[in-house]
Amino acid sequence: MAENPLFAPSSLPYQLPPFAEIREEHYLPAFERGMAEQLAEVQKITGSAEAPTFDNTVAALERSGRLLGRTATAFFSVVASDSTDAVMEIEKRITPELTRHGDAIRLDRALWARIKQVTTEDPEEAWLLEKYREDFVRAGADLSEAEQDRLKGLNEELSRLSTEFAQNLLKAANDSALVVEDAGELDGFDEDRIRSLERDGKYVLPLLNFTNQPGLAQLTDRDVRRRLYTLSVERAPQNFELAVRMAKLRAERASLLGFPDHASYKVADQTAKTVEAVEEMLGQLVGPAVRNARREAEALAEQAGFEIEPWDWSFYSEKVRRARYDFDASAMRPYFELDRVFRDGIFHAATRLYGITFTERPDLRGYHEDVRVFEVSNEDGSALGLFALDPYARPGKRGGAWMNNLVDQSFLFGEKPVVINNLNVTKPATGPTLLTYDEVNTAFHEFGHALHGLFSEVRFPRVSGTSVPRDFVEYPSQVNEMWATWPEVLANYARHHETGEPMPAELVEKMKAAEKFNQGFMTVEYLAATLLDWAWHRLAPGEDVEDAQAFEQAALEAAQIAFPLVRPRYRTNYFAHIFSGGYSAGYYSYIWSEVLDAESVEWFKENGGLERRNGDHFRRTLLSRGGSGDPLAAFRAFRGREPSIKPLLERRGLA
Repeated sequence: MAENPLFAPSSLPYQLPPFAEIREEHYLPAFERGMAEQLAEVQKITGSAEAPTFDNTVAALERSGRLLGRTATAFFSVVASDSTDAVMEIEKRITPELTRHGDAIRLDRALWARIKQVTTEDPEEAWLLEKYREDFVRAGADLSEAEQDRLKGLNEELSRLSTEFAQNLLKAANDSALVVEDAGELDGFDEDRIRSLERDGKYVLPLLNFTNQPGLAQLTDRDVRRRLYTLSVERAPQNFELAVRMAKLRAERASLLGFPDHASYKVADQTAKTVEAVEEMLGQLVGPAVRNARREAEALAEQAGFEIEPWDWSFYSEKVRRARYDFDASAMRPYFELDRVFRDGIFHAATRLYGITFTERPDLRGYHEDVRVFEVSNEDGSALGLFALDPYARPGKRGGAWMNNLVDQSFLFGEKPVVINNLNVTKPATGPTLLTYDEVNTAFHEFGHALHGLFSEVRFPRVSGTSVPRDFVEYPSQVNEMWATWPEVLANYARHHETGEPMPAELVEKMKAAEKFNQGFMTVEYLAATLLDWAWHRLAPGEDVEDAQAFEQAALEAAQIAFPLVRPRYRTNYFAHIFSGGYSAGYYSYIWSEVLDAESVEWFKENGGLERRNGDHFRRTLLSRGGSGDPLAAFRAFRGREPSIKPLLERRGLA
């Protein structure tokens, strides 16, 4: 296939993948050629008669696999955001092959022997060399041949199961959607929202990734709320069996690699380092969070006039907010129009802090017509990279919100970053796209990841941008959330979509006051998911789980986080983060990172907030570093001291 657009580097600006030219039949040939090319490149490294040096071994590995990298980036972007039956079939076929390919490199004894001989005095090279050595050891490079054969089998089966888990969830988003024939059952939604849900004379509300669907806060019909909640928590039941199998295989793999369980294996190369450090932090949060949630439940029952059920919580939380704080969250939506949120909010804050500017490039296309592309420039006009935005939910797109790189920044290849943010906002049938406050906050959060990728200034792709420990990667994105309600930023973008009038100051104050309510619920919901993840991945090798749902309940009770009114943010059957993403034994990272986030927000406030010198300091000391050095050293360089948990406890009302 000489015309395959993946075979050569993209000719588009910044090497943006040529999605308009790529067809589904291009992927498999490009994957196959890409894997063959990289194996040949590795054989050239191992066959060299020259003594191993950083350049001819480690840097040579960094230079290998360019076609494979281009193909995987384009393909898995489509898998996540615009999948089809054909794409899912390719994914089923290619993921085990990619796993075998990765093992073939990391378990290559000749390559490992060369890496062990490399020395360097350059600090950035030394850090990368250490990362490669960790990667190879953790991948089983020092195991016997028989142990490596077993490890390859485990990796391949886990890869297959992970793909199956993700595809089951993607199908369940629509197969388990709430379907009603009478629009009256959707009372609480505005007319535009109802029209956007109409499908062939019925109304279809697809499921988003988490337990508490956004509609639960608005739907007035209690039975409809019950049906929606039940569909949410019971979706993809076949995934329980997959989760049990994956947890068992991960435990066996950890034992093979010398660890007592998968959690110990995962945290060893994170900033937490030990399971004890994670458990100590979580232990400080559970008791206060549950007490807060119980007090909130009492207030909700008093408001409702009866004992509430889980599907009532969001609905009556809004009623309590109205009663206590005279605040109605729906009153904010007319002030949060999507384009304005980005142009006059997210981009405006980034310009004020970092001096960067954004120019839309309608001539550049993504994988779907909804994707918009912006060129990003530094204050002096020099090119920084591209930012792409895919805001809307649709069939074939997984739930949630995320950022990923389409091109990694590196000086090795002279490439600038191309990053994309994905959201899952409902696309209106007509008129403007109005966001909830939660969706605005999510947009600011994901753009924090984008900044981490855009500001990368490193030599090697392996440590570019967000290529940092999992329990550190959420930190810069959480910091960026603070600008969503920063007075100057909010006043610039929160304007009525019809009149242009700014959001009333009293509504903003009510919102901030009302935010203090429901912190118990949000913390318990998160901690329950975290501790469920932890329980699955603290299983000992050989330990059997006969009933996944019984295990789930027992795990929550053992962690003293079982509260019938607040289920985990993700139950086992739809916990994509840990069973089809990279967060296994790592969901704790959000609150671990929030310790650093809360400290950083304090620093910005102490130093004048939205000022260029503050942004430059954050960019220089932390965001630009990527994973090219110790992340906690970068935090100390920014903050000037070790992190403390106190600001987090105060923020969440747990002090």
